[in-house]
Amino acid sequence: MLALGCDHGGYPLMKTVKEYLDRNHIAYKDFGTDSEESVDYPVYAKKVARAILSGECDKGILVCGTGIGITIAANRFPGIRAANCTDEYMARFARLHNDANILGLGARVLGPGAAEGIVETFLNTEFSGVDRHQRRIHMIEEDVDR
Repeated sequence: MLALGCDHGGYPLMKTVKEYLDRNHIAYKDFGTDSEESVDYPVYAKKVARAILSGECDKGILVCGTGIGITIAANRFPGIRAANCTDEYMARFARLHNDANILGLGARVLGPGAAEGIVETFLNTEFSGVDRHQRRIHMIEEDVDR
């Protein structure tokens, strides 16, 4: 199950993301927002991060105007690895090397077609599990110095 969240700036692109997920029969829980009325993106980043950390959802997608603020807000939670991706290459390596569990998108940066490709790549790429990548993730999560 995917957790979805966006602010007012991300709302138009989130509609596109949901249409893609619906067409592909991918289950999601929408944590809002549900309009272009101004809201604060940290509220939605927190809801999505908490849904993933609790096990309610496996991964998430967050959208704001640039994808930057909402991704920063999500990354303040230990165990969350949110990656703001602007192309499929970034999405692939966010999953493959970093085991990202949240995809960040910018509605004012990406068109609908590009966003769908990024979402598809993110959802269909598995973490490589290669030792060096796992070691680095552990270093991030455990605050390990080497």
